[in-house]
Amino acid sequence: MKALSLLGSTGSIGRNVLAVVRQFPERFRVVGLSAGRRVDLLAEQVLEFKPERVSIADPSLADALAEKLPSLYRSRIVCGVEGNCTVASLPSVNMVVSAIVGAVGLLPTLAAIRAGKDIGLANKETLVMAGRLIMAAVQRHQVRLLPIDSEHSAIFQALEAGRKEDVARIILTASGGPFRTWKQEALVAATPEQALAHPNWSMGRKISIDSATLMNKGLEVIEARWLFNVAPEQIAVVVHPQSIVHSLVEYHDGSVVAQLGIPDMRIPIAYALSYPERLGLGLKRLSLTQCGGLTFEQPDHSRFPALRMAYEALAMGGVKPAVLNAANEVAVEAFLAGKIGFTQIAAVVETALETTPQGDELDLQAILAADKQARAIAQQEIQAA
Repeated sequence: MKALSLLGSTGSIGRNVLAVVRQFPERFRVVGLSAGRRVDLLAEQVLEFKPERVSIADPSLADALAEKLPSLYRSRIVCGVEGNCTVASLPSVNMVVSAIVGAVGLLPTLAAIRAGKDIGLANKETLVMAGRLIMAAVQRHQVRLLPIDSEHSAIFQALEAGRKEDVARIILTASGGPFRTWKQEALVAATPEQALAHPNWSMGRKISIDSATLMNKGLEVIEARWLFNVAPEQIAVVVHPQSIVHSLVEYHDGSVVAQLGIPDMRIPIAYALSYPERLGLGLKRLSLTQCGGLTFEQPDHSRFPALRMAYEALAMGGVKPAVLNAANEVAVEAFLAGKIGFTQIAAVVETALETTPQGDELDLQAILAADKQARAIAQQEIQAA
Protein backbone atom coordinates (compact mmCIF):
# COMPACT_ATOMS: atom_id res chain seq x y z
CA MET A 1 0.00 0.00 0.00
CA LYS A 2 1.32 3.42 -1.00
CA ALA A 3 1.11 6.17 1.62
CA LEU A 4 0.28 9.59 0.15
CA SER A 5 0.40 13.20 1.20
CA LEU A 6 -1.87 15.39 -0.90
CA LEU A 7 -1.14 19.10 -1.18
CA GLY A 8 -4.18 20.99 -2.44
CA SER A 9 -6.80 18.44 -1.49
CA THR A 10 -9.88 20.64 -1.98
CA GLY A 11 -9.01 21.80 -5.50
CA SER A 12 -10.08 20.15 -8.73
CA ILE A 13 -6.99 17.94 -9.01
CA GLY A 14 -7.01 17.14 -5.30
CA ARG A 15 -10.61 15.96 -5.39
CA ASN A 16 -9.82 13.74 -8.38
CA VAL A 17 -6.81 12.28 -6.56
CA LEU A 18 -9.07 11.38 -3.64
CA ALA A 19 -11.57 9.84 -6.06
CA VAL A 20 -8.84 7.49 -7.28
CA VAL A 21 -7.80 6.69 -3.69
CA ARG A 22 -11.44 6.03 -2.82
CA GLN A 23 -11.71 3.63 -5.75
CA PHE A 24 -8.58 1.68 -4.70
CA PRO A 25 -8.50 1.62 -0.88
CA GLU A 26 -6.34 -1.51 -0.94
CA ARG A 27 -3.67 0.34 -2.97
CA PHE A 28 -3.47 3.81 -1.41
CA ARG A 29 -3.90 5.48 1.95
CA VAL A 30 -3.83 9.19 2.74
CA VAL A 31 -1.34 10.17 5.44
CA GLY A 32 -1.38 13.95 4.98
CA LEU A 33 -3.80 16.53 3.59
CA SER A 34 -3.37 20.23 2.98
CA ALA A 35 -5.81 22.80 1.63
CA GLY A 36 -6.41 26.52 1.29
CA ARG A 37 -9.53 28.02 2.87
CA ARG A 38 -12.33 25.53 2.19
CA VAL A 39 -12.79 24.42 5.79
CA ASP A 40 -15.98 22.43 5.37
CA LEU A 41 -14.70 20.34 2.47
CA LEU A 42 -11.33 19.77 4.14
CA ALA A 43 -13.09 18.60 7.30
CA GLU A 44 -15.15 16.12 5.26
CA GLN A 45 -11.98 14.78 3.67
CA VAL A 46 -10.24 14.40 7.02
CA LEU A 47 -13.20 12.52 8.48
CA GLU A 48 -13.25 10.17 5.49
CA PHE A 49 -9.52 9.53 5.00
CA LYS A 50 -8.23 10.02 8.58
CA PRO A 51 -4.77 11.46 7.81
CA GLU A 52 -2.00 11.80 10.39
CA ARG A 53 -1.48 15.51 9.65
CA VAL A 54 -3.65 18.27 8.21
CA SER A 55 -2.51 21.68 7.01
CA ILE A 56 -4.66 24.70 6.28
CA ALA A 57 -3.23 27.75 4.57
CA ASP A 58 -4.79 30.42 6.77
CA PRO A 59 -3.88 30.06 10.48
CA SER A 60 -7.04 31.98 11.45
CA LEU A 61 -9.11 29.05 10.14
CA ALA A 62 -7.37 26.38 12.24
CA ASP A 63 -9.81 26.64 15.13
CA ALA A 64 -12.81 26.47 12.81
CA LEU A 65 -11.36 23.32 11.26
CA ALA A 66 -10.61 21.78 14.66
CA GLU A 67 -14.21 22.31 15.78
CA LYS A 68 -15.42 20.10 12.95
CA LEU A 69 -13.03 17.24 13.77
CA PRO A 70 -12.49 14.79 16.64
CA SER A 71 -10.46 16.24 19.52
CA LEU A 72 -7.34 14.23 18.64
CA TYR A 73 -6.89 16.46 15.57
CA ARG A 74 -6.21 19.57 17.64
CA SER A 75 -2.59 18.49 17.86
CA ARG A 76 -2.48 17.34 14.23
CA ILE A 77 -3.43 20.59 12.50
CA VAL A 78 -0.60 22.71 11.10
CA CYS A 79 -0.80 25.94 9.11
CA GLY A 80 0.64 28.00 6.31
CA VAL A 81 3.78 27.30 4.30
CA GLU A 82 5.43 25.54 7.25
CA GLY A 83 2.36 23.35 7.62
CA ASN A 84 2.46 22.40 3.96
CA CYS A 85 6.15 21.54 4.26
CA THR A 86 5.38 19.39 7.31
CA VAL A 87 2.65 17.48 5.46
CA ALA A 88 4.98 17.10 2.46
CA SER A 89 7.79 15.51 4.47
CA LEU A 90 6.01 13.13 6.86
CA PRO A 91 8.25 10.10 7.54
CA SER A 92 5.56 7.54 6.70
CA VAL A 93 4.80 9.02 3.26
CA ASN A 94 5.98 7.30 0.05
CA MET A 95 4.65 9.84 -2.45
CA VAL A 96 3.58 13.48 -2.32
CA VAL A 97 1.00 14.71 -4.80
CA SER A 98 1.64 18.41 -5.34
CA ALA A 99 -1.69 19.80 -6.53
CA ILE A 100 -1.57 23.25 -4.93
CA VAL A 101 -2.30 26.00 -7.43
CA GLY A 102 0.34 28.67 -7.86
CA ALA A 103 3.73 29.68 -6.51
CA VAL A 104 2.78 28.55 -3.00
CA GLY A 105 3.47 24.99 -4.18
CA LEU A 106 7.21 25.54 -4.66
CA LEU A 107 8.53 25.29 -1.10
CA PRO A 108 6.50 22.24 0.03
CA THR A 109 7.34 20.38 -3.18
CA LEU A 110 11.02 21.14 -2.61
CA ALA A 111 10.66 20.01 1.01
CA ALA A 112 9.18 16.70 -0.18
CA ILE A 113 12.04 16.14 -2.62
CA ARG A 114 14.61 16.89 0.07
CA ALA A 115 12.82 14.41 2.35
CA GLY A 116 13.29 11.71 -0.31
CA LYS A 117 9.65 11.47 -1.41
CA ASP A 118 8.53 10.64 -4.92
CA ILE A 119 6.45 13.44 -6.43
CA GLY A 120 3.23 13.33 -8.42
CA LEU A 121 3.40 16.82 -9.92
CA ALA A 122 0.31 18.80 -10.82
CA ASN A 123 1.74 22.10 -9.58
CA LYS A 124 3.40 23.29 -12.79
CA GLU A 125 4.53 26.51 -11.10
CA THR A 126 7.19 24.57 -9.20
CA LEU A 127 9.10 23.88 -12.43
CA VAL A 128 8.18 27.21 -14.02
CA MET A 129 9.71 29.14 -11.13
CA ALA A 130 12.68 26.94 -10.32
CA GLY A 131 13.03 24.24 -12.96
CA ARG A 132 16.80 23.92 -12.94
CA LEU A 133 16.96 23.99 -9.14
CA ILE A 134 14.15 21.45 -8.73
CA MET A 135 15.52 18.98 -11.25
CA ALA A 136 18.96 19.21 -9.63
CA ALA A 137 17.32 18.38 -6.28
CA VAL A 138 15.43 15.45 -7.86
CA GLN A 139 18.71 14.03 -9.15
CA ARG A 140 20.57 14.68 -5.91
CA HIS A 141 17.95 13.00 -3.72
CA GLN A 142 17.24 10.19 -6.23
CA VAL A 143 13.46 10.58 -6.24
CA ARG A 144 10.97 10.15 -9.08
CA LEU A 145 9.02 13.11 -10.43
CA LEU A 146 5.92 11.83 -12.23
CA PRO A 147 3.74 14.30 -14.16
CA ILE A 148 0.02 14.58 -13.50
CA ASP A 149 -0.90 17.33 -15.99
CA SER A 150 -2.66 15.54 -18.86
CA GLU A 151 -0.25 16.96 -21.45
CA HIS A 152 2.90 16.06 -19.58
CA SER A 153 1.57 12.63 -18.68
CA ALA A 154 0.92 12.10 -22.40
CA ILE A 155 4.50 13.11 -23.25
CA PHE A 156 5.85 10.90 -20.46
CA GLN A 157 3.96 7.95 -21.94
CA ALA A 158 4.92 8.72 -25.55
CA LEU A 159 8.59 8.97 -24.59
CA GLU A 160 8.51 5.33 -23.54
CA ALA A 161 8.12 4.42 -27.23
CA GLY A 162 11.69 5.39 -28.11
CA ARG A 163 15.09 6.56 -26.95
CA LYS A 164 15.52 10.02 -25.48
CA GLU A 165 18.36 10.79 -27.92
CA ASP A 166 16.02 10.08 -30.86
CA VAL A 167 13.46 12.73 -29.89
CA ALA A 168 13.07 15.52 -32.45
CA ARG A 169 10.18 17.48 -30.92
CA ILE A 170 7.66 17.50 -28.13
CA ILE A 171 4.26 18.75 -29.26
CA LEU A 172 1.90 20.06 -26.59
CA THR A 173 -1.77 20.28 -27.47
CA ALA A 174 -3.98 23.15 -26.31
CA SER A 175 -7.75 23.20 -26.45
CA GLY A 176 -7.72 26.88 -27.39
CA GLY A 177 -10.08 27.66 -24.51
CA PRO A 178 -13.47 29.38 -24.75
CA PHE A 179 -12.16 32.28 -26.89
CA ARG A 180 -10.42 30.29 -29.63
CA THR A 181 -12.60 31.74 -32.40
CA TRP A 182 -13.16 35.21 -30.92
CA LYS A 183 -11.97 38.34 -32.72
CA GLN A 184 -9.43 40.60 -31.01
CA GLU A 185 -11.96 43.40 -30.48
CA ALA A 186 -14.36 41.01 -28.73
CA LEU A 187 -11.66 39.78 -26.33
CA VAL A 188 -11.39 43.25 -24.82
CA ALA A 189 -14.92 42.91 -23.42
CA ALA A 190 -14.68 39.24 -22.34
CA THR A 191 -16.07 38.65 -18.85
CA PRO A 192 -14.77 36.33 -16.12
CA GLU A 193 -17.88 34.16 -16.49
CA GLN A 194 -17.18 33.70 -20.19
CA ALA A 195 -13.50 32.98 -19.56
CA LEU A 196 -14.35 30.36 -16.94
CA ALA A 197 -16.61 28.41 -19.32
CA HIS A 198 -14.02 25.94 -20.63
CA PRO A 199 -15.44 23.85 -23.47
CA ASN A 200 -13.85 20.50 -22.50
CA TRP A 201 -12.36 20.37 -19.02
CA SER A 202 -13.75 20.98 -15.52
CA MET A 203 -10.99 22.91 -13.78
CA GLY A 204 -10.36 25.45 -11.04
CA ARG A 205 -10.82 29.18 -11.60
CA LYS A 206 -7.14 30.11 -11.97
CA ILE A 207 -6.26 27.40 -14.50
CA SER A 208 -9.47 28.08 -16.43
CA ILE A 209 -8.46 31.71 -16.96
CA ASP A 210 -4.92 30.61 -17.87
CA SER A 211 -6.43 28.27 -20.44
CA ALA A 212 -8.46 31.15 -21.90
CA THR A 213 -5.34 33.35 -22.29
CA LEU A 214 -3.14 30.40 -23.35
CA MET A 215 -0.81 31.26 -20.46
CA ASN A 216 -1.45 27.76 -19.15
CA LYS A 217 0.13 26.36 -22.30
CA GLY A 218 3.03 28.75 -21.92
CA LEU A 219 3.62 27.55 -18.38
CA GLU A 220 3.46 23.98 -19.66
CA VAL A 221 6.14 24.75 -22.25
CA ILE A 222 8.46 25.89 -19.47
CA GLU A 223 7.54 22.87 -17.36
CA ALA A 224 8.22 20.50 -20.27
CA ARG A 225 11.63 22.04 -20.88
CA TRP A 226 12.78 20.99 -17.41
CA LEU A 227 10.74 17.85 -16.87
CA PHE A 228 11.95 16.21 -20.07
CA ASN A 229 15.32 17.98 -20.43
CA VAL A 230 14.74 19.24 -23.96
CA ALA A 231 15.75 22.53 -25.58
CA PRO A 232 13.02 25.20 -25.82
CA GLU A 233 13.15 25.07 -29.63
CA GLN A 234 12.20 21.38 -29.44
CA ILE A 235 8.85 22.22 -27.81
CA ALA A 236 5.94 23.12 -30.08
CA VAL A 237 2.30 23.95 -29.31
CA VAL A 238 -0.70 23.18 -31.49
CA VAL A 239 -4.33 24.03 -30.81
CA HIS A 240 -6.49 20.89 -30.75
CA PRO A 241 -10.08 21.89 -29.87
CA GLN A 242 -11.35 18.35 -29.24
CA SER A 243 -8.88 17.61 -26.38
CA ILE A 244 -8.62 13.96 -27.42
CA VAL A 245 -4.93 13.92 -28.37
CA HIS A 246 -3.31 15.01 -25.12
CA SER A 247 0.18 15.56 -26.55
CA LEU A 248 2.68 13.99 -28.94
CA VAL A 249 6.36 13.17 -29.36
CA GLU A 250 8.04 13.29 -32.77
CA TYR A 251 11.15 11.17 -33.34
CA HIS A 252 14.01 11.74 -35.77
CA ASP A 253 12.75 9.05 -38.14
CA GLY A 254 9.50 10.95 -38.63
CA SER A 255 7.39 8.76 -36.35
CA VAL A 256 4.94 10.71 -34.17
CA VAL A 257 3.66 8.96 -31.05
CA ALA A 258 0.52 10.37 -29.45
CA GLN A 259 -1.46 9.58 -26.31
CA LEU A 260 -5.22 9.79 -26.74
CA GLY A 261 -8.06 9.49 -24.26
CA ILE A 262 -11.23 11.05 -22.96
CA PRO A 263 -10.67 14.36 -21.11
CA ASP A 264 -10.73 12.99 -17.55
CA MET A 265 -7.98 13.87 -15.07
CA ARG A 266 -8.34 10.59 -13.21
CA ILE A 267 -6.43 8.86 -16.03
CA PRO A 268 -3.11 10.77 -15.66
CA ILE A 269 -3.54 10.89 -11.88
CA ALA A 270 -3.94 7.13 -11.58
CA TYR A 271 -0.99 6.52 -13.91
CA ALA A 272 1.28 8.70 -11.76
CA LEU A 273 0.10 7.03 -8.56
CA SER A 274 0.49 3.47 -9.85
CA TYR A 275 3.34 3.81 -12.39
CA PRO A 276 4.31 1.66 -14.21
CA GLU A 277 1.06 -0.22 -13.65
CA ARG A 278 -2.21 0.95 -15.20
CA LEU A 279 -5.32 0.74 -13.07
CA GLY A 280 -8.76 -0.25 -14.38
CA LEU A 281 -10.68 2.93 -13.62
CA GLY A 282 -13.99 1.84 -15.14
CA LEU A 283 -14.27 5.07 -17.12
CA LYS A 284 -16.02 5.59 -20.42
CA ARG A 285 -13.72 4.40 -23.22
CA LEU A 286 -12.66 6.58 -26.11
CA SER A 287 -14.61 5.69 -29.26
CA LEU A 288 -12.70 6.78 -32.34
CA THR A 289 -15.79 6.40 -34.50
CA GLN A 290 -17.85 8.65 -32.25
CA CYS A 291 -15.38 11.39 -31.30
CA GLY A 292 -15.61 12.97 -34.76
CA GLY A 293 -12.86 14.76 -36.62
CA LEU A 294 -9.62 15.69 -34.89
CA THR A 295 -8.31 19.09 -35.96
CA PHE A 296 -5.11 21.00 -35.27
CA GLU A 297 -4.30 24.70 -35.66
CA GLN A 298 -1.38 27.03 -35.10
CA PRO A 299 -1.82 29.20 -31.97
CA ASP A 300 -2.45 32.90 -32.69
CA HIS A 301 0.21 34.84 -30.80
CA SER A 302 -1.33 38.18 -31.69
CA ARG A 303 -4.65 37.42 -30.00
CA PHE A 304 -3.04 35.33 -27.25
CA PRO A 305 0.37 36.93 -26.48
CA ALA A 306 0.79 35.03 -23.20
CA LEU A 307 2.17 32.00 -25.03
CA ARG A 308 4.75 34.15 -26.81
CA MET A 309 5.78 35.76 -23.51
CA ALA A 310 6.29 32.35 -21.92
CA TYR A 311 8.73 31.37 -24.66
CA GLU A 312 10.49 34.71 -24.21
CA ALA A 313 10.76 34.25 -20.43
CA LEU A 314 12.20 30.78 -20.99
CA ALA A 315 14.75 32.20 -23.45
CA MET A 316 15.75 34.93 -20.98
CA GLY A 317 16.22 32.34 -18.25
CA GLY A 318 17.27 33.25 -14.73
CA VAL A 319 14.32 34.35 -12.61
CA LYS A 320 12.25 35.58 -15.57
CA PRO A 321 9.95 32.51 -15.67
CA ALA A 322 9.23 33.11 -11.96
CA VAL A 323 8.42 36.74 -12.80
CA LEU A 324 6.08 35.63 -15.58
CA ASN A 325 4.25 33.31 -13.22
CA ALA A 326 3.99 35.77 -10.32
CA ALA A 327 2.68 38.65 -12.42
CA ASN A 328 0.18 36.34 -14.10
CA GLU A 329 -1.16 35.12 -10.77
CA VAL A 330 -1.77 38.69 -9.65
CA ALA A 331 -3.28 39.73 -12.99
CA VAL A 332 -5.65 36.74 -13.13
CA GLU A 333 -6.86 37.46 -9.61
CA ALA A 334 -7.48 41.09 -10.60
CA PHE A 335 -9.41 40.03 -13.70
CA LEU A 336 -11.59 37.66 -11.69
CA ALA A 337 -12.27 40.52 -9.25
CA GLY A 338 -13.31 42.83 -12.10
CA LYS A 339 -10.37 45.21 -11.66
CA ILE A 340 -8.90 44.77 -15.16
CA GLY A 341 -10.09 43.51 -18.52
CA PHE A 342 -9.19 40.19 -20.10
CA THR A 343 -6.61 41.56 -22.52
CA GLN A 344 -4.96 43.55 -19.73
CA ILE A 345 -3.76 40.31 -18.10
CA ALA A 346 -1.03 39.92 -20.71
CA ALA A 347 -0.17 43.62 -20.58
CA VAL A 348 0.43 43.45 -16.82
CA VAL A 349 2.63 40.39 -17.22
CA GLU A 350 4.66 41.98 -20.01
CA THR A 351 5.41 45.07 -17.91
CA ALA A 352 6.58 42.92 -15.00
CA LEU A 353 8.83 40.90 -17.33
CA GLU A 354 10.40 44.06 -18.69
CA THR A 355 10.97 45.80 -15.35
CA THR A 356 11.85 43.07 -12.83
CA PRO A 357 15.66 42.62 -12.65
CA GLN A 358 17.33 39.38 -13.69
CA GLY A 359 18.61 36.93 -11.07
CA ASP A 360 20.22 33.52 -10.53
CA GLU A 361 17.88 30.61 -11.32
CA LEU A 362 19.79 28.33 -8.90
CA ASP A 363 19.39 30.75 -5.98
CA LEU A 364 16.13 29.99 -4.18
CA GLN A 365 16.16 33.33 -2.37
CA ALA A 366 16.66 35.19 -5.66
CA ILE A 367 13.69 33.32 -7.13
CA LEU A 368 11.48 34.16 -4.15
CA ALA A 369 12.62 37.80 -4.21
CA ALA A 370 11.79 38.06 -7.92
CA ASP A 371 8.39 36.54 -7.27
CA LYS A 372 7.70 39.16 -4.60
CA GLN A 373 8.94 42.07 -6.71
CA ALA A 374 6.97 40.97 -9.77
CA ARG A 375 3.80 40.83 -7.70
CA ALA A 376 4.39 44.37 -6.46
CA ILE A 377 4.97 45.65 -10.01
CA ALA A 378 1.84 43.87 -11.23
CA GLN A 379 -0.22 45.43 -8.43
CA GLN A 380 1.06 48.87 -9.38
CA GLU A 381 0.07 48.30 -13.00
CA ILE A 382 -3.39 47.13 -11.96
CA GLN A 383 -3.94 50.16 -9.74
CA ALA A 384 -2.89 52.46 -12.57
CA ALA A 385 -5.17 50.75 -15.09
